[in-house]
Amino acid sequence: MSYLRLEKAVMTNLQESLRREFLRTNRSGAYSSSTLVDCNTRKYHGLLVVPVPELDDENHVLLSSLDCTVIQHGAEFNLGLHKYQGNNFSPNGHKYIREFDATKVPTTTYRVGGVVLKKEVIFQHYEDRILIRYTLEDAHSATTLRFRPFLAFRSVRQFTHENATASREYSAVDNGIKTCMYAGYPDLYMQFSKKNEFVFQPDWYRGVEYPKEQERGYASNEDLYVPGYFEMPIKKGESIIFSGSTSQIKTSSLKKLFDEEVDDRVPRDNFYHCLVTAAHQFHFRDRRSGTMEKIDKKDERYLLAGYPWFKARARDTFIALPGLTLAIGEQDYFELVMRTAERGLREFMAEKPLSVKIYEIEQPDVPLWAIWAIQQYVKDAGQDEGYKKYGKLVSDIVDYIIKGGHPNLRLDENGLLYSNGRDKAVTWMNSTANGRPVVPRSGYIVEFNALWYNALKFCAAMKANLGKAKDAEALEKRAELAKQSFVETFVNEYGYLLDYVDGNMMDWSVRPNMIFAVALDYSPLNQQQMKSVVDICTRELLTPKGLRSLSPKSGGYNPIYVGPQTQRDYAYHQGTAWPWLGGFYMEACLKLYKRSRLSFIERQLVGYEDEMDYHAIGTISELFDGNPPFHGRGAMSFAMNVAEILRTLQLMDKYSYQK
Repeated sequence: MSYLRLEKAVMTNLQESLRREFLRTNRSGAYSSSTLVDCNTRKYHGLLVVPVPELDDENHVLLSSLDCTVIQHGAEFNLGLHKYQGNNFSPNGHKYIREFDATKVPTTTYRVGGVVLKKEVIFQHYEDRILIRYTLEDAHSATTLRFRPFLAFRSVRQFTHENATASREYSAVDNGIKTCMYAGYPDLYMQFSKKNEFVFQPDWYRGVEYPKEQERGYASNEDLYVPGYFEMPIKKGESIIFSGSTSQIKTSSLKKLFDEEVDDRVPRDNFYHCLVTAAHQFHFRDRRSGTMEKIDKKDERYLLAGYPWFKARARDTFIALPGLTLAIGEQDYFELVMRTAERGLREFMAEKPLSVKIYEIEQPDVPLWAIWAIQQYVKDAGQDEGYKKYGKLVSDIVDYIIKGGHPNLRLDENGLLYSNGRDKAVTWMNSTANGRPVVPRSGYIVEFNALWYNALKFCAAMKANLGKAKDAEALEKRAELAKQSFVETFVNEYGYLLDYVDGNMMDWSVRPNMIFAVALDYSPLNQQQMKSVVDICTRELLTPKGLRSLSPKSGGYNPIYVGPQTQRDYAYHQGTAWPWLGGFYMEACLKLYKRSRLSFIERQLVGYEDEMDYHAIGTISELFDGNPPFHGRGAMSFAMNVAEILRTLQLMDKYSYQK
């Protein structure tokens, strides 16, 4: 029995199938995504979505979809599906689906009378090329396949509409055509592994509608251009491969290429392997050397914060990095990403223009999370290797903060870090409305100072290990002062931590940010204080999908992330649940209660495993409603969530083997 297999009953029920999405990436920024029944429901969906750096910093939908029609005895059975205005679905190809299986590659099996047709989709690594293999598994008479491509040639944030500017020109290439709708875009090459006939029949399909955009209060319809169709016969047992790409390929190599790409995939046959595959999808290699085939050492490596719309963000990079690399035995990729990130950090600290494509590196907690990420590397690779590679960076960051180098991170005499977040969001709770933070966390912010204490202690231990006793002693003194002030500032009489303190302003809301003060290796809290924090997180914040961003008992609780942009902004951090916070919560539980909490955490992980075949297949959504049934919302795949679940699985192994 396959791990990611969905039966006909689910696939033919649009209420069920339209909320399930698949994602394939090439690890260089391009992706392919739709619902499991190939009906695009987001403007971000598309069969071939690629960056076009010559135009802008966005991804662009070139090929929106490819409708396949099975023809027998003159009867046509179109397997495509589009939603049009007025809640009309056409041509209803989903009713022919027998099953969907995503264990190795997304595979859909269709039955049309006596015809059984299998479709497998794969995205070539490091190339802007989508490959689809169609195999005729059964047929009792002569069968023809017709393919109709729907073109968009637009940014993922915009729509295309029928216009006179769009070019209808095309040129014949090896077993296919190339075309380009607008100047500035690359050519789109549509080729097959078999000789075919292309019939030029240009038309616009008007009023295609995207319900996910409708739900989110955005414009939701567009027109798609169809240049014509490809047609070819197919015999029982025969496979035909389609290639959609920004570069031409020798079509005789397509079958071999497809097999090689399949062999390179890890089967998603359990929870862990699903997460490993999801982790690899966040990889982003920015090509410096020009050719895709050759991986140049100069190429920059990043982690994208999520799909389909997030770029590489500094905070997300450092939080996600250990889970997406070290937890799955990929220390080398940690080093590659950290090399790029370190360059960005050092440029920022030196007040130089950034030469790397990492966003929000100016956020005040970013250098603190960088130290935390390195701390995880040291635990994985060993002190000698870790200190040799990153000891200077850790030391330089701590010195930079102490000397007041950061424009929005002030070290006060009480040993705590102060940051101004009244006018601009400075923490991960960064939603804004009317240009102002929805949650204006400012002053002494609880996780900033937990991270700072942890950084001081880690740096002191490193200095002592390297024989720099005087430096270590100075850092220990700073840490002791920070510890005393932390307890005096944040610990309240109700047993939890204030979220932030700014002069006379104290935020008494029960929020998850206090969990970091327990989960980090070095905690400023004593054992009883840590247990009290975990207890209140368990009682008021814990859900099957992570920790709520706000307790239901606190004012402003708003747990359902739906509706137009402003409505969602007010809910984003006001009660929604976040799996990555659940990762730190589970780490805190293991730290405090050791093996006695293993079975509890196993049960907690069931809530995440349930998501493997429910929203985006094999990955974890950005956030979840804070109330039952805890629907997944936002981006279909989110790096920090996948990372922290992987890191939790690694921690469980560690504690399982401890005596």
